[in-house]
Amino acid sequence: MKFTLALLLPLAVDGYNVQKAASRRDLLKKGAAAAITVAAPGVAGAYDLPDLPYAFDALEPWIDAPTMKIHHDMHHQTYVTNVNKATEGKPAVDIVALQTDALAAGPGVRNSGGGHYNHAFFWDEMTPADKASKTKPSSSLQAKIDAAFGSTEGMKEKFAAAAAPGAVFGSGWCWVVVNGKDELEIVGTPNQDNPLMKGVKDEIKYPILGLDVWEHAYYLKYQNRRPEYVGNWWNVLNWDKVNENFDYVMKNHAGVPVRG
Repeated sequence: MKFTLALLLPLAVDGYNVQKAASRRDLLKKGAAAAITVAAPGVAGAYDLPDLPYAFDALEPWIDAPTMKIHHDMHHQTYVTNVNKATEGKPAVDIVALQTDALAAGPGVRNSGGGHYNHAFFWDEMTPADKASKTKPSSSLQAKIDAAFGSTEGMKEKFAAAAAPGAVFGSGWCWVVVNGKDELEIVGTPNQDNPLMKGVKDEIKYPILGLDVWEHAYYLKYQNRRPEYVGNWWNVLNWDKVNENFDYVMKNHAGVPVRG
């Protein structure tokens, strides 16, 4: 910072004129810019809050605009801020890859890294109800659903049971995943854990859809009526995105990439 302090010293009185004053201002601006660049370099690999792919009120009446704004702008932003703090000074790691050893990495990565991935995944699988109603499982996904659950309605019933307060106690998530046998399963995880994390389940499993059942995801509209929220959520699920997730997982046996 010595070079910027020097620039702040008064110029010699002799010969001072407007042109020199202008030059001094230019130098000050350049010096300040250089100081900022030196003091605050860009953080390589920092995670970002992705914009929602729709307006806050786009999922009405099933998910209300105030909930979406608070959920995205405050809750998700907090996870992004804290995972950046937890990984500061460490080599950049893709957010999907960060999930694998999140438990071993400690609470900062587990809670906030998981929270960032889970929410980024969640936003992109939803769409306004009028668009969602025109989507459906692909033939290949439908075959897997039928094999695992008997039908789409059978899957929704099992999902509702797995997402109920007695199954995911307190805060957590409910997922449809592809397991190591390329079969579909429904699993719940506590807090911001997800099935991509080694040690959360008996093996790493790959989500193709997931639902946030933390109270902040639904309480303004549904209060303590979580089952109603879970049932209504299907109205905004974008099966085209779920089909894309399923195809990616079946091809790569890896977690679905997310924005941010």
